[in-house]
Amino acid sequence: MQQQTSTNQVTNTMNQPPNVLSTKDLLYLEDMLSWNLIAMKKAHSFATQCTNPEVQNELNKVGEMHNKHYQQILQKLQSNNQQSIQ
Repeated sequence: MQQQTSTNQVTNTMNQPPNVLSTKDLLYLEDMLSWNLIAMKKAHSFATQCTNPEVQNELNKVGEMHNKHYQQILQKLQSNNQQSIQ
């Protein structure tokens, strides 16, 4: 009976990030920025070396996607930082 109760419990989720980020949170955000930057650079490098125009186009799309993700994360961090200063 106790097992049934624990499986029916609702998991608490955060609807918005906390006002203060832990060191672990900051390190993870730094990793996410780094992963996207590296993926963007690799896609660009591979695209410049590619001779097949279709593959080159797809690699450029991949690079643009990672750049977009990088910019979105950075923008979110900057806007949250501005809000916490005010």
